[in-house]
Amino acid sequence: MAQLIVSQLIDAPASAIWPWIADITKHSEWSPKPYSVQLVKGENGAVGSTYASVGFVPPADKNHKNEVEITESTPDSKFVFRAHDENGYFINTFTLKAEGNGTLVTFQHDFPKMKGAGRILLPLLLPIVGKRDAQVRLGLLKAKAEGH
Repeated sequence: MAQLIVSQLIDAPASAIWPWIADITKHSEWSPKPYSVQLVKGENGAVGSTYASVGFVPPADKNHKNEVEITESTPDSKFVFRAHDENGYFINTFTLKAEGNGTLVTFQHDFPKMKGAGRILLPLLLPIVGKRDAQVRLGLLKAKAEGH
């Protein structure tokens, strides 16, 4: 199983960052790649709620579909959701921890054992493209949370 972990110090309290993380429909506003997310069932941000997302997956799938479910939500602290496609479940974890006058946000992305071309491409793309995109993503989250 492959894993990606990146962190970003944000000059804002967790309470200012949390709404951007816990509302999955806002994730497209701080994504380096275009995609859309719609609530399918439940209450936005609540454990058990499900969503449908469509977006870009390297190397060239511009309309990749995922079924998304929130599995954990501890306000201002930890948010976990899983996205499901033909490869399995991708676990996305955001943790927020007070640090100085700001908040350290850590994003962890756990990948299932990939199938087909993904099995070959993931180890090649994750350390280069995946890490860069995740760092850009957290930088965009920083700008949103800090009001830039």
